Amino acid sequence: MVRSCFILLLVISSLTANAYSLLIPMDGSQRNHLKAYGIAFFTLQKGITVDWLLNYRGGSFLIPYSGLIENECIVRGISFEPINDVTANNILKEISSPAVNMNVIKLETAPAIAVYSIKNELVPDETDAVITVLDYAEIPYTLLYDDEILRGDLVKFDWLHLHHEDFTGQIWRFRWRQTAIIESKMQEATAARLGYTTVSQMKLDVAKTIKAFCATGGYLFAMCSGAETFDIALAAEGTNLDGLNFGDDDESTGQTKLDYTKALAFENFTLEHQNSRKFSDINTGRPDFYYRDSQYFQLFDFSAKWDVIPVILTQDHEHTIKEFTGQTTSFNKYVVKSEALVLGENRKANNVRYIYGELGRGHWTYYSGHDPEGSPGRRHGPTDLNQYPNSPGYRLILNNVLFPSARKKKQKT
Repeated sequence: MVRSCFILLLVISSLTANAYSLLIPMDGSQRNHLKAYGIAFFTLQKGITVDWLLNYRGGSFLIPYSGLIENECIVRGISFEPINDVTANNILKEISSPAVNMNVIKLETAPAIAVYSIKNELVPDETDAVITVLDYAEIPYTLLYDDEILRGDLVKFDWLHLHHEDFTGQIWRFRWRQTAIIESKMQEATAARLGYTTVSQMKLDVAKTIKAFCATGGYLFAMCSGAETFDIALAAEGTNLDGLNFGDDDESTGQTKLDYTKALAFENFTLEHQNSRKFSDINTGRPDFYYRDSQYFQLFDFSAKWDVIPVILTQDHEHTIKEFTGQTTSFNKYVVKSEALVLGENRKANNVRYIYGELGRGHWTYYSGHDPEGSPGRRHGPTDLNQYPNSPGYRLILNNVLFPSARKKKQKT
C-alpha cells in the first residue's frame, strides 16, 4: 500500500512538473462552473493574465501554471487539467482555425465591482442574485446606494449592477415586500437630507449619474425591475411620477410626455395604472416571484471571430435555460430598440430575456427575471448555490462580471 501511494505521488508530481498551464474546462466535465469564474477573477487579482477560450469546451479558461492557482482550484472544488506547452499550443491552434467558431480573449485586470443596493442591518438584501453569486464565487464587490452615487463614488469602479430597484420612486408597487415600508422611509429621509422634494426626483438624478458612468466607459448590468424602471425614469425626465394615474388617456398622466430617446433599451412603451404591480408593458411576464414556469429561453449563436462581445456574454455549457420569474419577468420584444442586440429570447412565449447595447464608450446588459434558480413560493432567504454549482442561468451573470477584463474590441460584420 505504501509503495502504491508513493508511485501515485510520483506520477502526480511528474504531471505537475511538466504542466505549464492549467486548463479550467467549462463544459459538462466542470464540477463547479460558478466558482470557476471566481478562480479566473482570483488569478487576475494576482496580476496573472487569463486566456478565455470562447466556445472551446463551454468557454474554458487557460491560465499559466501556478502552484497557488492549482491549490485554490483544489480547495474550491474546481475541475482543472494540468497541460504542457504542446497541448496548450494545439488547443490555441485549433481555436485559431477559420473553420471553427472559437476565439481567444485575453483577460488582463480584475475589474472593480460595485452593486447598487440598500442592503444594511434593517434591509438584509438576501435575494439579489448577483450578490448571491458574487459571494458564492468569492468575487469581491462594494455596495453603493444613493448617497455614494450622488457624491461621485462611481468613478472608482468599472462595473455596476442594478437589481430589484425602482428608479421611478413608486414604492407602492413593492408594497407586497415586507421591507417596502422600511425602504420607503429610508429613501424619503435620504431625499430630504439631500435637498430633494420627492424620492422620484432623487432617483432620476441617480439614474442620470449611472447613465453618465456608462457613457464614459463603465459597464452596467441590470436585472429584474432595475432594468425596466431605469429606462422609465430616464424617459420620464421632466414628468412628476409621484401620484400620477398611469394608464389613463389624460395627458396629465405623463404618458405622452415620455422621451424614449433618453432610455437605453426600450421605446414606445406604455406605463401601467397605479393599482398594477407592473410598471409598464415592457414587462410581459407575471410580476411576481412565486409563479412556476416550465418553459425555456434560448441563447443566440454569434460569430466568435467577429462578434466577440455577444459571444463573451453568452458563454455557457447549455444554450437552453429554464425560465424564472421576478418583478420584471421578461421584456416585450416590440418595445426593444432596434439598436439593442437580443442575446436570448423565449420564442414560444414571444418575449426577450437578455439584451445588450453600447452607450458612448460604455456597455450595458439587461437580464430579465429575479433569480435564475429561485424557488417559486419561497419568500425568504437567498438561493443556496451549493445546490446549483453548474447553473447556466447564473453563468450569464458571471460572464458580465468578467466582461470588463476583456480588452479586445468588437469587430462588426
